[in-house]
Amino acid sequence: MADTIFIGGGGPDYGTKQGLLLKYANRHGLIAGATGTGKTVTLQILAEGFSAIGVPVFMADVKGDLSGLAKAGREDFKLHDAFTKRAGTIGFEDYTYNAFPVTFWDLYGEQGHPIRTTVSEMGPLLLARLLELSEAQEGVLNIAFRVADEEGLPLLDLKDLQSMLIWVGENRDTISLRYGNISTASVGAIQRQLLVLENQGATQFFGEPALELSDIMRTDADGRGRINILAADKLMNAPRLYATSLLWLLSELFEELPEIGDPDKPRLVFFFDEAHLLFEDAPKALVQKVEQVARLIRSKGVGVYFVTQNPADVPEDILGQLGNRVQHALRAFTPKDQKGLKAASETYRSNPRFSTEDAIKEVGVGEAVTSMLERKGAPGVVERTLIRPPSSQLGPLEKGERKDVMNASPMAGKYDELKDRQSAYEMLSERADKAARDAEEAERQEEEAEEEERAYKKARRYDGKQVGRSTSRRSSRSAGMGEKFTKMVVKELTGTTGRRLVRGILGGLFKGR
Repeated sequence: MADTIFIGGGGPDYGTKQGLLLKYANRHGLIAGATGTGKTVTLQILAEGFSAIGVPVFMADVKGDLSGLAKAGREDFKLHDAFTKRAGTIGFEDYTYNAFPVTFWDLYGEQGHPIRTTVSEMGPLLLARLLELSEAQEGVLNIAFRVADEEGLPLLDLKDLQSMLIWVGENRDTISLRYGNISTASVGAIQRQLLVLENQGATQFFGEPALELSDIMRTDADGRGRINILAADKLMNAPRLYATSLLWLLSELFEELPEIGDPDKPRLVFFFDEAHLLFEDAPKALVQKVEQVARLIRSKGVGVYFVTQNPADVPEDILGQLGNRVQHALRAFTPKDQKGLKAASETYRSNPRFSTEDAIKEVGVGEAVTSMLERKGAPGVVERTLIRPPSSQLGPLEKGERKDVMNASPMAGKYDELKDRQSAYEMLSERADKAARDAEEAERQEEEAEEEERAYKKARRYDGKQVGRSTSRRSSRSAGMGEKFTKMVVKELTGTTGRRLVRGILGGLFKGR
């Protein structure tokens, strides 16, 4: 097995061949460059390289171009001659056209197999980021998660969380004594944001069956790693959902995978395209979480590659951990751009043959400035590199071809049907129904007691006797008086009104447990 993924090489004006050492592929990486400079092709050839040596890949397809990985390139393709010529120039001697094993995924279940998680698995930190909550609102969300856990109420989908927030809001006085202040304004703000999330189509993302991580870490019968492609062209219309869903997946990998040290090759490579969406306006706690994951997940055999237009989009603490770099051209039209370009060039190990800053400005489409980790993990000298041509189809599949790939996938049918088992919403609804029935029964008993009282008084007027009441009658009346306040409340919840306000009595549901 080769220990290197060939990335590209050079002609007369370029340096030596560049390759990504598999032993250091889990030390993460960066693919950067302006729009139209060749980042997508670099993604494609890296995915091909990892798949060929048995490493599964997960990547988002923002523009819809990466689906061509599932189909071999063709000799009648208009760029065939150019590809063949470049392969000869850079010394890519075994260049051939090949298709690769691909699994398509889609949060909306339209262009791939549905990918889901539960509200509980997402957790309050990432969900607060997704909902753009304030600090106070995030605190209320944390309380809702904590109480649901203590009460054994599974939070699987959005309606579970909405029901839980209703209960928290109506019991805020009691809960606040234990967990801190809860305002109805904060609860209302969270509910409104959940409604926005529903309108963006996130209802399909939360639920069961939830994604099993083993399903994105498969190899095919030939031992090649499967390339998992998340359809993100529609998802990009909801950028927070896009960024948070990928960060959730990365966090799940971090939490569940065991430590394996430094393997000979990664067990999974994760490409985070449009990485700037992850960090824009991100709270400090979230950035720290990403930094922690990036620092520690490599020991679990996972390599993370951030793909963005400018290295400045990635926080410095995270950027410093990205050892393998492919820098396509940057455009420096403004003083700010020029400053960013200079900063980017200073992160490379300089090459005496050329100016790194000038090279980053001058490289053309399909070219890049590269630096890969060498033996003992040391950064390699920066080189100007011609990126090798892809072996799979350049450009997207036809709709029918994509459907054929999905039908032949080992995931076909596993996640297609949404399951709705009993969870917080159903459990709280059952308790609400029981409370309504108890309210009706209490009113019926009250009416019977009142009728009995009227009959007793009427009998006294006719016999003229001061008849003493039985102990049981006194006890019944005393009990009725002792429960007067409660009955005043439940009386309002009976009949038609009670049916309409069944969600409003959630506040008393836990008292009978």
